[in-house]
Amino acid sequence: MSDLPPAWWRDAVIYQIYPRSFADANGDGIGDLPGIRSRLPYLRDLGVDAVWLSPFYLSPQADAGYDVADYRTVDPIFGSVDDARCLVADAHDLGLRVIVDLVPNHSSDQHDWFRQALAEGPGSPLRGRYHFRDGRGSSGELPPNDWPSIFGGPAWTRVADGQWYLHLFAPEQPDLNWEHPAVADEFRTILRFWLDLGVDGFRIDVAHGLVKEKGLPDIGKETSWHLLDVGESPCFDRPGVHDIYRSWRTILDEYPGERIAVAEAWAPTLARVADYVRPDELHQAFNFSYMSTAWNVPAQRAMIDASLAANDAVGAPTTWTLSNHDVVRHTNRLMQDEQGDVAGKKPAAVDPAAGLRRARAATLLLLALPGSAYLYQGEELGLPEVVDLPPEVRQDPAFHRATGQDGYRDGCRVPIPWSGVTAPYGFGPEGGSSWLPQPDSWAELSVAAQDGVAGSTLSMYRDALALRRKALAGNAALTWHDAPEGVLVLDRGPEFRCTVNMGDSPVRLDAPGELLIASGPVTIEAGVAIIPADTTVWWSL
Repeated sequence: MSDLPPAWWRDAVIYQIYPRSFADANGDGIGDLPGIRSRLPYLRDLGVDAVWLSPFYLSPQADAGYDVADYRTVDPIFGSVDDARCLVADAHDLGLRVIVDLVPNHSSDQHDWFRQALAEGPGSPLRGRYHFRDGRGSSGELPPNDWPSIFGGPAWTRVADGQWYLHLFAPEQPDLNWEHPAVADEFRTILRFWLDLGVDGFRIDVAHGLVKEKGLPDIGKETSWHLLDVGESPCFDRPGVHDIYRSWRTILDEYPGERIAVAEAWAPTLARVADYVRPDELHQAFNFSYMSTAWNVPAQRAMIDASLAANDAVGAPTTWTLSNHDVVRHTNRLMQDEQGDVAGKKPAAVDPAAGLRRARAATLLLLALPGSAYLYQGEELGLPEVVDLPPEVRQDPAFHRATGQDGYRDGCRVPIPWSGVTAPYGFGPEGGSSWLPQPDSWAELSVAAQDGVAGSTLSMYRDALALRRKALAGNAALTWHDAPEGVLVLDRGPEFRCTVNMGDSPVRLDAPGELLIASGPVTIEAGVAIIPADTTVWWSL
């Protein structure tokens, strides 16, 4: 890795914005692009290198914009294409890069292609752009195969003329057929449209799902899937996906400024995930295995080592993250003894102070690791998962389905608080609303309440990102040190050390140098540091 040319993305910190929940400029209760533009200086001051925007394209919003009806148009609830262009320009003026979501596995059922395919009937050339099949059974009354939907129930829906179409997610999200040349042509033009507008890259939704096993064979057993845990299957991580990404890489490389693509890719092994970031394919792939690693020294150290080894083998940086729009926030999730599947599971209520303490410690560990880091909006405020949303306000399409993904993703998508003592806490105009209700307790977690406050989570993030840029420049290799049980110690180069107490009680260790930052109240007496439970410390050696 050390012989490869430097690139901004190899150690970048990238901040995920969920547009409908970030900032609402027009007061309709839904965040929008002008709202994001108004808050870009906050992100510059936070110290991130880039932002990633979840989908803002024209959509019926059956799955919060991941059902795209037009990939070249901004949905009016978020603004316009001109708003997107201005957002990118403003971000660049502030030194921020912009990554946008791309959803190539499926379209909306309101996409022109799919609507025409339905209208034209069986045998239509347009049906070849999706997976339409005749059913099984004496009159075609059974689905073409036994594949389940990740959102629950079968992955097939029957249309009025008797055929069935495949949707690995909601029925409103028909899967595109990537064996059809028109699909590949269309997405090459979509890439160029947004690259020409100035975006710096793409996060690829369900990157492992585009190619299905030829003939769509049965799985052969009853099964259900969750978003980040589907096992070996004929639906995901087929070899053909890599040809698609090699084609895309040639397009990205045509543009100046090192445009990138990051894969939301699940695969059975870390080595299989690393295949997506070989030198001629994509640049980054989310490390979901790390996200689901339990909070203890053996598990963390083993996963960090395995992740680095898998990516080093292909010359790619490891991409770390703890939270996103599909999983329980790590303030709650890390308090569970075993992580297991992290996507959309029913969250447990936890002691807020204990959850925040562990989340802060985990963040400083993550930011000390070699590679790139992704942050999810609101984690810099220490926001907890909202566990008590009433059923009538939930909008996750999986919530009311009997099997599959449990549908609890709304709890991490509640709009973030900016200021004030009553909702919507500066998310939109005073006296306005938010599309999901915000807890009363969030007044004390707002940006305004934490800004400039020593020891606040916002201050910790700002300080840590500034220190990371200075102390960890160059992406130095990681080395481990022996440590007492429950303590993890790593160095990054000759001048930086990270110590993490993952135990249940304070530990006393010789202070190895100058304390740079700590996630909790560390004291030093006569050269001995007293580090509380669930606390991470950075040292200058």
